[in-house]
Amino acid sequence: MSIQRKPKTATATAAQDAFIQGAPDASKAEPAAAYEKGIPKGHKRQITLTIAPELLRKVDEVAKRTGQARAAVINMAIFRALEGDIFQS
Repeated sequence: MSIQRKPKTATATAAQDAFIQGAPDASKAEPAAAYEKGIPKGHKRQITLTIAPELLRKVDEVAKRTGQARAAVINMAIFRALEGDIFQS
């Protein structure tokens, strides 16, 4: 058995970079300042949430029906509420 070198990885070309930056979800804005509330968990923050039992039951039903985690359902609901017109003044 011989020792082999790792294959060289190709470096990104300008065309590849332009393609990636042209994606709809490509970040064009400067990164936001660090938000220090909550407990850091990777790229997210862990918080404590108090919720009415009936609302929690509905969240759990949606999570089960869609095959998603409870946290994912809550995150999506908050995202849609903030991005929609619910809190617009």
